[in-house]
Amino acid sequence: MLSHIPFPALPTPPSWFPGHMNRFTKQLPALLSRTDVVLELRDSRLPLTSINHNLEGAIRKWRAERGWAPSSSIEHSGETSPSSAAAVGYGGPICERIVVLNKRDLVPEWGVQPFRKAMASRFPDQTVVFASCNKPRDIKSLSEMLVNIAKGSPHATEMNVLVVGMPNVGKSTLLNTLRNIGISGRTPKALQTSAQPGHTRTLSTRLKLSEEPLVYSYDSPGVMLPFLGRGERGAERGVKLALIAGIKEGLYDVEGLVAYLLYRLNVLDPVSPAYLRLLPPSTPPTTDVDDFLQQLAQRLSMLQRGGERDTARAAKWFVEWWRNEGGLISATAPRNFPFVSDGAQESPPRSLRRGWGFDFEWTADESALGGNAFESAVQRKMEECIDESLKVAAEDERLGSGVSSTQERKKSWQEKQAKRAAKSKAKLNARKNA
Repeated sequence: MLSHIPFPALPTPPSWFPGHMNRFTKQLPALLSRTDVVLELRDSRLPLTSINHNLEGAIRKWRAERGWAPSSSIEHSGETSPSSAAAVGYGGPICERIVVLNKRDLVPEWGVQPFRKAMASRFPDQTVVFASCNKPRDIKSLSEMLVNIAKGSPHATEMNVLVVGMPNVGKSTLLNTLRNIGISGRTPKALQTSAQPGHTRTLSTRLKLSEEPLVYSYDSPGVMLPFLGRGERGAERGVKLALIAGIKEGLYDVEGLVAYLLYRLNVLDPVSPAYLRLLPPSTPPTTDVDDFLQQLAQRLSMLQRGGERDTARAAKWFVEWWRNEGGLISATAPRNFPFVSDGAQESPPRSLRRGWGFDFEWTADESALGGNAFESAVQRKMEECIDESLKVAAEDERLGSGVSSTQERKKSWQEKQAKRAAKSKAKLNARKNA
């Protein structure tokens, strides 16, 4: 068992906010004015890190302009059913926000219901749905929910859905699947998809998702945060997003991602971390990235000319392994997880850390619980994690940690230019009136 797990030195988060993201952010208020339902996609593996806080202000303003009140939202208790959505829309314009946690198949099922309840307790104004594009039942349920929301407003001739979210969370793929399920007959693929973030660069034309009632949707470019934050928080946020391929490839050194993966997998299970199944039998846990990659390259027979181990190739393979299955394996259920004492001397058992993905991590001091008590305990832990995330976000906003020094200089320059223009205009008006 590892007795000391040092936090790795992480690279400074890069700024990746190309022009098409900036343009869409400016267009968003106008787009929302003709939108009835906002379908926000997040990644189930990082449900908190993949929140785009820059969209929050625009969505709040949209709802305020439509006279939305919390009581008019879809009733949310456990799994939202299509029938419960049918009541929305009577007595006013449709104004619904649905948060879709995509890639459900990449997270363990034991945390889904506690997370849904935790989100309902902290965000009663949001409808949270888990889905996976390769699970037809999930997409059919979401399609029925949208159709029933439209049916709840019989006086409206059509309903418009705007799909938003961070890059590479699966927006285009989800819309293609919704269209295939909602439209009878053969429906050709309407949107191009890519495994690389930033593929969708413009707002799509309207896509028909249902014929009766009429439901249309727009696909939008993935919008990254203009700046991921300063210090260790921003660095960790950037690495997390890079691990789910949410940041343009090449902006991060893959060995830096491996270092963070080793750290988190060791923290979640210092006795038998998930990566040990990839190494030769009886290999002990390690915090040494170079040693780990050497062993992994040897085990995978990744050799360069001359027999030298290809650690760069092994690093890329390890990151892909985590994306496809390692994240699911590492988030094993904490119930019945053994406590471990520190040695021969008598001492209270030392609680270990467990988690559901990298956004939810807690001390496994309630791992012996089972049944409903286990689910309730996990829900409480998740609520604590959500509260901490909100607290950090508020503190970053207060301190201006979400704005880079380059953006601060640009804003200062723009303010100076505006003052000069106003001064010149005032002088010109004074001459005309003289």
